[in-house]
Amino acid sequence: MPDSEETRLASGRREITDRDISLTFAKGMSVLKAFDAAQTHLTLPQIARATGLDRAIARRLVLTLVHLGYVKQDDRVFSLTPKILVLAGGFLQGRQFGKAIEPVMRSFSSQISEAISMAMIDGSQAVYVAHAGAKANSVSIGFTVGSKVPLLSSAIGRALVAACSCDVAQELIAHAPLEQYTDVTEMDRAAIAADIAETAKRGFAYVDGEFEAGVAAIAIPVRPDQAEPAAIGVSGDVSRFEDPAARQHIIDTLRECAKVVAGLL
Repeated sequence: MPDSEETRLASGRREITDRDISLTFAKGMSVLKAFDAAQTHLTLPQIARATGLDRAIARRLVLTLVHLGYVKQDDRVFSLTPKILVLAGGFLQGRQFGKAIEPVMRSFSSQISEAISMAMIDGSQAVYVAHAGAKANSVSIGFTVGSKVPLLSSAIGRALVAACSCDVAQELIAHAPLEQYTDVTEMDRAAIAADIAETAKRGFAYVDGEFEAGVAAIAIPVRPDQAEPAAIGVSGDVSRFEDPAARQHIIDTLRECAKVVAGLL
């Protein structure tokens, strides 16, 4: 007997087609995504341009979000409200990032006097899901939970790709966006693939100045048994990683942290 619709949906074997999705909801999500670190306050024309939506449609969607409390309006300018954090709350609380994972990261952070961050894959980017032990002299770009960084030009991104299965890693290396962030950003996908393969082999990624000039980062893949891959890492002024003994101490500490975190995911 063929599988029922409910069985196919539950097993994840049914391909999702256009007729299965709400295009209006998808457009509403695109409005929310228009607000980012670089564009925190937007006018209606700016939202329409950022989303590629007709201005009348963009207006209805953003006003709906205002009505629901996720966006606020100040004259002709719109911005997100703290209520937007509720959308991520279920994911963060369900994985116990604040209750179980960040305390572990904090304990290891104190051993190396470096802030430790954790990221997971979101589409073709790495998104930070936990952060512990922040210091006043941490990386100038100011990562927080929810911040996104490129998969191919950051240490934590390459560690994430290295933690994926071979077919997924190949797909990400071939298609994830590449941008020239600094003068030394690697733009050769073959060279990036080789570095990710080396990351998987040695167990850590090291990137120096490719995402932000003068900033280096070390990241370790986290491979939980029954959850999507993650990565933890530290970043800061390149001078903090020049001493081989100090760098090895950071790597060893992150490896131990990754083992504990993997058991909590």
